Amino acid sequence: MNLSLTDAFGRFGAKPANRARGSSAIADDGAMVLNCSQARFRHPEQGVLRYEDTVSKEGEPAGSKDAELLARNLTLALSGSLPIRMIVCSLVDGAGGAAVQRFNVRPDLVGKVVDFDGDRFVVDFRRREELRVNNSGRRK
Repeated sequence: MNLSLTDAFGRFGAKPANRARGSSAIADDGAMVLNCSQARFRHPEQGVLRYEDTVSKEGEPAGSKDAELLARNLTLALSGSLPIRMIVCSLVDGAGGAAVQRFNVRPDLVGKVVDFDGDRFVVDFRRREELRVNNSGRRK
């Protein structure tokens, strides 16, 4: 599914502050919605999809409004244990060889901020059903 950035945020009940480059927002249900670059994912262990990035982006002015909002949202998500919802941004070849952004949502994955030092951050995503497993190993 290829969505606009605004539509992708809207799938989670959120609206990006910047329609062209919004990187985060807080949804109506209190979850943080994060715009993730496809190239920054890895699998550190079975069942975990890890996203690592920085608030400061190459080519963006220091202290941009979008970076400040992302830092605030990450701080809120870390301190409040907010769930993170994922939008995946990928670059594909468009007309004339120009790169075009495509946005997809992953409602089946829920993330948690596991590290944030003010710039670099790490979010671990797991499948929703894996989060429902209780201590005895049975699903609820």
